[in-house]
This record gives sequence, structure tokens and C-alpha cells, in this order.
Amino acid sequence: MTIDHLDSRLLALLTAEPRLGVLECSRRLGVARGTVQARLDRLMSRGVITGFGPDVSTAALGYDVTAFVLLEIRQVAGHEPVAHRLAHIPEVLEVHTVTGGSDLMCRVVARTNADLQRVIDEIVEVRGVVRTSSIIALDTPVPYRVLPLVADVPRRAARES
Repeated sequence: MTIDHLDSRLLALLTAEPRLGVLECSRRLGVARGTVQARLDRLMSRGVITGFGPDVSTAALGYDVTAFVLLEIRQVAGHEPVAHRLAHIPEVLEVHTVTGGSDLMCRVVARTNADLQRVIDEIVEVRGVVRTSSIIALDTPVPYRVLPLVADVPRRAARES
């Protein structure tokens, strides 16, 4: 799905201030309330907007260590059973299937480096996991973001037309 300039501005506004209501969005964007509501409905139904939940700082919850754990798994049953079991470990925030020497990549958090060992031990206990390799994140100079991409979509669509 392509988005236009108004969609991009609406997404930027809601990313910056997620608690704004439809009426306030319409006032700030200079469009009718019905237009904002229709745009939101369309963006949600097409899967562009996936949620309105709060962003939570894992560090503020006491999880100061972030690591990426690469997993090699037994290929007999595929990745789904392993991913399903990993989802039951609270410190596993994301699991991605990947290419290369590993099969899965997990973003995990822990309270300390020693606690990270506990989390990795839990991961290794998952049936189907053969081997892990870990990378500890020291800092996050560019946090997860999508707004630059959102802003670029209408510009790219205009250039391609």
C-alpha cells in the first residue's frame, strides 16, 4: 500500500503525540474530522498502523542489558515450534528468521550480564535449539524508528510517477 502526504503527516503526528484524538488531529492537520477518521480506518485495515500502545523502556523496568542472540536450530520441524517456545520466555522481545549461518535471531533483555547468561540458558533449553551466539548491545545511537521511512514513501511515489 502506498501512502500520500496527508497519511504521512497523520502518522508523524500520532507518533509524536499518540494520545491525540481524531478531532485534535483534524485541527492540527487542517482537514475535516471525517477525513482523519477515514484515513485512520484505512491505515489500520491495511495493516500500516499496527497498534497504539505505549512505548515501554526496558531499562526503566530494570533490564539494562540488551543482546541479540543468534540460534541454530534442528531443521526437522522448522522454526515455528522453536519460535512458539521462545515466545514463552518474557525476556525474549523479538524473534526473526534470518539468512546466513544462523536460523533465528532474538532480541533479548536482561538485568545484568549474569542474568543474560540465565536467559541464554533458558533459550538453550528450548527443544530444537542446537547452538547460540550472542552479541551484547553497548548503546543504541539510532533507536527503532519508522518516521523517516513514512516521510519518504510519498516522495518516492511522486518521483516514480
